[in-house]
Amino acid sequence: MFATLDFGQKLLAVGGILSLIASLLHIGVIIGGPDWYRLFGAGEDLAQLAEQGSFYPALITIGIAAVLAIWGWFAFAGAGLVWQPPLLRTGLIIISAIYLARGLVILPMALFVPEKINSFAIWSSLIVMIYGLFYAAGTWKTWSSLS
Repeated sequence: MFATLDFGQKLLAVGGILSLIASLLHIGVIIGGPDWYRLFGAGEDLAQLAEQGSFYPALITIGIAAVLAIWGWFAFAGAGLVWQPPLLRTGLIIISAIYLARGLVILPMALFVPEKINSFAIWSSLIVMIYGLFYAAGTWKTWSSLS
């Protein structure tokens, strides 16, 4: 099925796969517990709350996982692989913008709070930037076929 997609649809399909992987990783963080919260950069506060048995970290992480899964659905819909959600074009633009903005946040951080720059900030920004590029380029290339 992937072979029959045009280039823009393939870009969106890859973006959708990336979003689903990120969603599943967030579920994995919940299962992995406090050490995984630390490993994936959630912060010491959330890790400590998870150690104390609080449901708060899991609720936040489930919320993020759900949003990422919905974003995957939008990408797959844009690729023509699943049924379309309402406001598909608008959603893809907003998702692209959020991913790209999150990826670029490293730049003002470097200028205004360089002490916050660590390896997690760098690699997570690069990864999210790649996600945003797949969404943005795929949306642009498939624009005329989106409704």
